[in-house]
Amino acid sequence: MSWRPKPATRLGGARSRAGHADRSYGHDLCDALIAGAVGTETLNVATYLDMAVRGRPSSSAPEESVRKITGVLHLRLGPEDRAANRRSALGALLGYGVGVSVPVVLTLLVGPRRVPLPVAAGLLGAGTMLATDAGLAALRVSDPRSWSGADWLSDAVPHLAYGFAAALTLRRLGLIRRIWT
Repeated sequence: MSWRPKPATRLGGARSRAGHADRSYGHDLCDALIAGAVGTETLNVATYLDMAVRGRPSSSAPEESVRKITGVLHLRLGPEDRAANRRSALGALLGYGVGVSVPVVLTLLVGPRRVPLPVAAGLLGAGTMLATDAGLAALRVSDPRSWSGADWLSDAVPHLAYGFAAALTLRRLGLIRRIWT
């Protein structure tokens, strides 16, 4: 009888019949990042559709968040004409950062548990909405407690679309079959 090392434990705990790990942490985290990017683009499309249908302006919250963050950190973004453009770009990047990080965090938190697709979509959408809205509240850019029902709905629908797009992407990439189903 020869000695063989035990297979490494990894995210999701998926193993082949021989007991070897099927994938690595890196694959799972990469899948989560991809799902976050797909979800973020879906959220953006849903938001722009809402703006087109209702004729509403874009939100100033991302730029205002960057203004508050740079103010706290005492960072100058250059002359005001360029600073405004930089705030706009950094606000969008802030949104992308939240969007790609939420599936990674939830994948790490869920571990090997199996979660049905609708629940996964709800967790991903609610997690992203919570991260975004908590950030707005913490920076005092907006107070979600004062939002109307229509405000909440216009915030929830794109985040729910995000959740389903991210969950379906995880399913397609294979991670959701092991963890999120």
